[in-house]
Amino acid sequence: MNILGTIIAKKKIEVEMLRREKTVTELENGPFFKNDVIDFKKYLLRDDKTGIIAEFKRRSPSKGEINGTSTVTDVTTAYTKNGASGISILTDKEFFGGSIDDLLAATVNEVPLLRKDFIIDEYQLLESKAYGADVILLIAACLSKSAVKHLAAFAKNTGLNVLLEVHNEQELEHICDDVDVVGVNNRDLKTFTVDINRSIQLSKKIPYDKLKIAESGISDVATIQLLKSHGFRGFLMGEKFMKEKNPGKAFEIFTNELKKNK
Repeated sequence: MNILGTIIAKKKIEVEMLRREKTVTELENGPFFKNDVIDFKKYLLRDDKTGIIAEFKRRSPSKGEINGTSTVTDVTTAYTKNGASGISILTDKEFFGGSIDDLLAATVNEVPLLRKDFIIDEYQLLESKAYGADVILLIAACLSKSAVKHLAAFAKNTGLNVLLEVHNEQELEHICDDVDVVGVNNRDLKTFTVDINRSIQLSKKIPYDKLKIAESGISDVATIQLLKSHGFRGFLMGEKFMKEKNPGKAFEIFTNELKKNK
């Protein structure tokens, strides 16, 4: 079984455990559940923002521990202050060292919050809304076309924005009406190899009415400029900043360089 298959098998067990710990009614009575979400697409299109969806994550299956000391509040506050168009929070515990409470801690910021996890069930969508997410991630590599369509519709009915992640041309068939933004992950989730050309190759095949973002393997201003020339409006970056002792400061330095090279 590849890495992605192992993660999904564990996730199914995890979701069943979560159902027993907190009911749907309890989630729906949470403090954030009835709140309106921030429009992810509008933030990606704002000229006063960087286009960067800055990520908070502690570790990954491919890199091991990335940052075990920085706090969610400190890092995400710095991301927001320095023009992040969105903030991605890794909430998977077993493989990425995250927590749904990390998402809650990031709600101090007035910026779209993306819950980045392996969503396979309606329960996770309700949980995302209850803990303050504005956007949820659906990964085509681990969902059928019908599952994407169902979960995207359920998310929209719950009030959430939907980001669909694809890795190849075949997965573009998963795009449906309820998907707001399409992200091309340059990292193959089955082998964890990275190729920035994946985004460039797929860019012209994504429907024109869908905003597109590039994910993974972005570490310099030149790459962002290249991706912009291929129509990308968002750039999900995490390890570039999180591997530093002070991720927020690293983000500030990078965004200042980005402004100089506009």
